[in-house]
Amino acid sequence: MIIPMTSSSHQESLAALRWLIEAGADETITEAPVNRFAARKSPATALPDPPSRMRSGGSSLPLEAGGNTNAAAEAVSLSTVPGAARALAASCRTLADLKAALQNFDGIELKRSAKNMVFADGNPAGRIMLIGEAPGRDEDEQGLPFVGRAGKLLDRMLEAIGLDRTKVYITNVLNWRPPQNREPSPEEAAACLPFLHRHIELADPKIMILLGAVSVRHVLGLTEGITRLRGRWEIYQSAGLNRAIPVMPTLHPAYLLRQPAAKRLAWRDLCAVAEKIEELGLA
Repeated sequence: MIIPMTSSSHQESLAALRWLIEAGADETITEAPVNRFAARKSPATALPDPPSRMRSGGSSLPLEAGGNTNAAAEAVSLSTVPGAARALAASCRTLADLKAALQNFDGIELKRSAKNMVFADGNPAGRIMLIGEAPGRDEDEQGLPFVGRAGKLLDRMLEAIGLDRTKVYITNVLNWRPPQNREPSPEEAAACLPFLHRHIELADPKIMILLGAVSVRHVLGLTEGITRLRGRWEIYQSAGLNRAIPVMPTLHPAYLLRQPAAKRLAWRDLCAVAEKIEELGLA
């Protein structure tokens, strides 16, 4: 018996799919094998092009005309973009390669509305990497991370423990400003995360500081509130790195502008970072 899919179950299925994509899944398997050679003979049942087929610049090829439903087209789009992003990011051997790859990748819809790509600022040789959430209006205008009011506060916070942008390296989870500074969608994050993970591998920091809940969620996969996570050392590990990186989650400077009383908590986090810098001989 075929059970019709209700509107609520359809939305639940799409939500589950988006969660899987954000977690890194880029293909599916079934209980029975599929004869793909036989499938190609029938245009009506032809499978979509695999993620590895890409245009110059790394974006996935458009779907061929066929009888796919809107839901199937959405599922293919969600699965192929992160897969293509991972393949392209993995091919980058330098930070310059990664920046060029991001500029040429067509699978990130945020590029359409943003003025500039915001890649990074500071000194990767400093071995201290800060990761924020996404560019804001000022960052979008100037093409650099943390240059608005929150950025000025961040500079003062770093100065308080003897750091500046010549000694740290700063980037964001997203490299383009979401419209109206909204939080990134799961699809947007899934498309950008492969580039961020490769960014971390290429920068190879000794310490990472995550600014805000969005950064913590996408880099570490932790979903607790930032007020509970901050001040507690975590570990970041990647297949492309031969060691674990100590990570300090802390409050985003934009939050501190809205809640000045929380600066005392951020100060504690910074003191812990200063101690770790001395411990690792990075001063």
